[in-house]
Amino acid sequence: MKRFLTLLVVILTTITLSITNVAAPALAGDAAAGKAIFGANCAACHIGGGNVINSAKTLKKEALDQYEMASIEKITYQVTNGKNAMPAFKGKLSEEAIENVATYVLAQAEQGW
Repeated sequence: MKRFLTLLVVILTTITLSITNVAAPALAGDAAAGKAIFGANCAACHIGGGNVINSAKTLKKEALDQYEMASIEKITYQVTNGKNAMPAFKGKLSEEAIENVATYVLAQAEQGW
């Protein structure tokens, strides 16, 4: 009976940890470092998650979802390469800095800015 209970606890713990990891994936970069980089490079156009150039394309969760941009990879690509009025930051910021900014943006969007 003791072996059965031990096995049951191990199985339940494994299932719980698996569900927790799926429900809350780790972000790729350092959001705290990204905040400082965002403040120095992005906030002029994207203060509070907004967009002073195109008010429909904000950094808010709803807009990121609508334009299929709600991922570290897609935000990193946009920051790296730019698009339309947004300049490319490739060569201006390191890959690590861009990933940190993307992590910060996604975390802020999830929290509602």
